[in-house]
Amino acid sequence: MEKEEMELLLRQQKQYFYKGATLPVDARIRALQRLLEAVEKYEPLIYEALEKDLGKSRFESYMCEVGLVKSEIGYMIRHVRRFSSEKTVHTPLAQFASRSYVKPSPYGVCLIMSPWNYPFLLTIDPLADAIAAGNTAILKQSAYSPNTSTVIAQMIRSCFEPQCVTVITGGREENSALLDLPFDYIFFTGSKNVGRLVMSRAAERLTPVTLELGGKSPCIVDSTAKLKLAARRIVFGKFLNCGQTCVAPDYLLCDERVKDRLLTEICNEIIRQFGQNPLNNKDYGKIVNEKHFQRLCSLMDPEKVVKGGQTDPDHLRIAPTVMDHVTFDDDIMGEEIFGPILPVLTYRSIDEVIERINSMSHPLALYIFTEDRRTARQITSRCGFGGGCINDTIIHLATSEMGFGGFGESGMGSYHGRAGFDNFSHKKNIVDKKTWMDLPMRYQPYRTINDKLIHMFIH
Repeated sequence: MEKEEMELLLRQQKQYFYKGATLPVDARIRALQRLLEAVEKYEPLIYEALEKDLGKSRFESYMCEVGLVKSEIGYMIRHVRRFSSEKTVHTPLAQFASRSYVKPSPYGVCLIMSPWNYPFLLTIDPLADAIAAGNTAILKQSAYSPNTSTVIAQMIRSCFEPQCVTVITGGREENSALLDLPFDYIFFTGSKNVGRLVMSRAAERLTPVTLELGGKSPCIVDSTAKLKLAARRIVFGKFLNCGQTCVAPDYLLCDERVKDRLLTEICNEIIRQFGQNPLNNKDYGKIVNEKHFQRLCSLMDPEKVVKGGQTDPDHLRIAPTVMDHVTFDDDIMGEEIFGPILPVLTYRSIDEVIERINSMSHPLALYIFTEDRRTARQITSRCGFGGGCINDTIIHLATSEMGFGGFGESGMGSYHGRAGFDNFSHKKNIVDKKTWMDLPMRYQPYRTINDKLIHMFIH
């Protein structure tokens, strides 16, 4: 799409927004209902597209994308009326007589830029939140998931006019052109490097942004953990979507006293979940493209691989892989892995773990497996991270009752449920002053008034 066409779309959406078409709550609910109906109608095509782009099975696509989207849209339909209502707050005596209230208001036209790893979920989830808050939206899909992008574009055209919601496809040229335009809000999910670019471009217009990024999310296993169960849940979270999940456990920090037992359980669990030859498992996904496949292969040190390591270049597949005797100086610890490779490191004390994690960039997620509640409190209180789980992985993002997001280099802002509605809303603070009386004490000429009387009104 040419830049002139993008500018026209933006103008049309601004005109539509400023007519007030998206402000009535009933209109928002109808829009969400149309979106939900479209998701259900296009469900078979969505599964097919996700299988082509990422090798996802139908079950995984429903569990991790379509099902979560349906849940979020349904949640917003049920709660948007309450979220949108004005909230009366206390009014100081000095402002008598008046009513003070907070009014949630949409920003306007939002740019939602989505990634390739969960291309349906991470496009439609924030869209549902933006619609619930009363915004219009332009969706920019990743060029790395073309089949899903095509289906989403068809689906959106079936239920929305372009002045309300529309989709723009393409690559870097289109991304750059969009970031030149005066959007009212930008929501970006992707890598830290691109996130920095988005933020710098947004700063030129002082456009508010939400950045959902990533980082090296640690998974800590202490000596009290139930190792068999921990291994099962770690293997699930790490190798889901072939490791291409922003909140996947990036590396394992294990108490040195239980490392060997834990490694045995993890290797057994890989066989249990993916079979003796995962590369022949039709439900195991693939790496998104050749570039990422080669990057991941370069991170594997054959001398440190204790499980997996097999690759299938023709189908861009890498078997679930575990690396032992890894140190923080190894190449694999220099960047977010974003693939099916699990490096294992050890520690001797929890204080050592806390110091190490806090010396690194804040991760998007953190996981701790322990039966010691004191240890869990120490880690979750003293370490900086976006969100996480105690005795599980990744499930903290699968609810509309909690916000999801990072901070520092793992992002800013959060969404899902009420947090998503608030993220796409500006809260106007308004005082409605009555006209049937007017206190004279604030006006000049000032008269000598008892200090206690002044304090009573001001405080």
